[in-house]
Order: sequence, then C-alpha cells, then structure tokens
Amino acid sequence: MSKKGNTILEIYQICQKKNNYEFDNDLVKKISKKYGFGNPFDATAIHTSSTLPDELLREDIGLIHLGKGKHKFIKGVNKIFHNFEKIQKEIDWEYKRSLLNLYNTSESNILSVANNQRILHHFLFGHDKEFDNIDITKRPKTYFPHRTKASFSYNFGKDTIVNFDKIQIEIDLTIEYDGTIGVFEGKNGMRENFAVYQIYHPFLYYFNANEDSSIKGRIKNIICIYVVKTIENKITKLKLWSYSFQNPKDITSIKFMKSACYKLID
Repeated sequence: MSKKGNTILEIYQICQKKNNYEFDNDLVKKISKKYGFGNPFDATAIHTSSTLPDELLREDIGLIHLGKGKHKFIKGVNKIFHNFEKIQKEIDWEYKRSLLNLYNTSESNILSVANNQRILHHFLFGHDKEFDNIDITKRPKTYFPHRTKASFSYNFGKDTIVNFDKIQIEIDLTIEYDGTIGVFEGKNGMRENFAVYQIYHPFLYYFNANEDSSIKGRIKNIICIYVVKTIENKITKLKLWSYSFQNPKDITSIKFMKSACYKLID
C-alpha cells in the first residue's frame, strides 16, 4: 500500500479506537511524518475512490472535509464519489494541430486545447440531444485557471452540515456566455469516478456570487464539466461529462446532464 494509503488507514484505526471519526490536521501531520509522506496537506486530498485503502472500501467508508483543518470519516462512498456515466455520443473533430497542442500533458493544457479548438463551447452550448447547428462563431468569455478563497456552508445529505472558513478553491477554467457559466475540471487518464467536491466547490462559489451586488441575479445557469483526456490506439480523445446540482446547497444532489467523446482527427 502507498504511503498515502497507510497514512489514511492508520488515522481511521485511531478514530475507530476513540469511537470518534472526526480528526484534524495535527493528527494528519503526525501520521504522515511516521510514514514519510511528504506533503501532509495532500494526505486527505482523495480525488477518486481507488485511492482509499481497501479496508475502508470494504466497510463503505470515505473521507470528507469539514473545514478549518478538520475532516471526518463517514459511511457512503457513493455519496462522496460519483461514477462516470457512459458516453452518449462520439464526435470526430477535425482540426489542424497547433504548435503547442501536445507539447505538455498538464491538466491546464488539456483544457487549453479543448478551448482553442472550440470543443468546450460546442459541448456546453449544444442541444441536450444533438450537437448540430451550434453557432460557434460567438466566442464566450474565458477565465483562466485560478485559486481563490471563500467561506460557505452546505449540507452533506440530511444529517451533516459542512462549514468552511476561507477555504482555498481551485478552478481549472471558467467560460461564460449570455449568463451561462461553465466551470471545468480537467484530468489526464480515465478513472472510475471522481470526488464530487472538485466540481461542487466551484459551483457553489459562483452560485453565491450571484448574490453579490455587482452581479446580482445575472447568472442564469452554472454547469460543471469534467474533462478527461485519453490516448487510445494513438488517437487523442477528450471525454466530457456535464453536471448540475438539484439542491444548490447539498453536495449529494449531483445531477448528470450529458456526455460526449471528441476524437481529435489530425
């Protein structure tokens, strides 16, 4: 098992003995040091369920953040992580490769290529069932990757309320057109699922921004898009899934909207 897995498992076992499943960063630092895990703040950053130790998966136990350096083990892995739906539509996307398209494989480069090739626009503003007749000559406003801090609270199902005080939020990319905001999370390589907070925190950030006096009600829709780049049989594919939240104040109310795979034909 990895150093990260060993760290999480021992913290869980300590919580079991205490019969108290909340813990803080002080304990994380202590156990991380024991296993030589370099960045203790990364120990609790679990972006897919496969990162969890097998013992926790067998017991259906996952990890959520409570804010202010506190965390909690809870039952219900399927509430913390969301499995990707099947791809609904495959699209051959002809393009002329630009100089820097494949120069690096960073997550920001994935979104840059998808944005420059108008794929993000095509996917986000297409019809629910078809992707034809989209006017892609009108370019949405693009807001590049940034980190920001925000304070907010939300429900994790019926029984848990999560409070954050100036938590750091990472937003990979934002585009906006005619009051519709698309927030994007980009990853290299396919995985079974993703941690919902990765798209929910940016969603809630913009949802709350709609109450700001400078914006006040001008945001019509907030759509979260997860983008995964894969290379299959030497063909680069960009797979996109879009989501929203039925109850904006409950992270477990995630709602799938549509999916598509764009095959880049050079």
